[in-house]
Amino acid sequence: MAKVVTYEELKAHSTKDSLYVLLHGEVYDVTQFIDEHPGGDDVILAEAGKDATQAFEDVGHSDEARDLLPPLLVGSFEKDGALQIGDTKTPGSSASVSNAVEQGSNLMYFVPLTLLGAYFAWRFYGA
Repeated sequence: MAKVVTYEELKAHSTKDSLYVLLHGEVYDVTQFIDEHPGGDDVILAEAGKDATQAFEDVGHSDEARDLLPPLLVGSFEKDGALQIGDTKTPGSSASVSNAVEQGSNLMYFVPLTLLGAYFAWRFYGA
C-alpha cells in the first residue's frame, strides 16, 4: 500500500535538514540531494511546502534529472489536503514571482519615459 502524505507532513519537511517536494501529485524526499542540486539549495527550498510542479517543469529538467526521482519517492499527496495540486497562490510561488517581475518590467519603461518627457518639457517651456 502506497504512503499518503498529508499537507501537514509536507509542511513539516520543509527545511534543509528534512525536505519533501511535491511534483505531479507525488511527494519526494530530496534531503540527501539538496547539496548536489545544480541550481543550488535555495531553488529547492523556495518550493518547499507547496506544489513545485510548475517550477520543476518551467526549468526543463533533463531525462537524467527525472530518472533520479523514483528512488526518492515518499508517496502520493493527500488529495483533500489544504494545498491543492497546482496551487500557485502560496507566497513565494512561481506565479507571484512572475507578477513581481512583470511589475518591475513595467516600471523599467515608465521611469525613463517620464524622465524623457520631463526633459523635453523643460527644454520646450524653459528655453
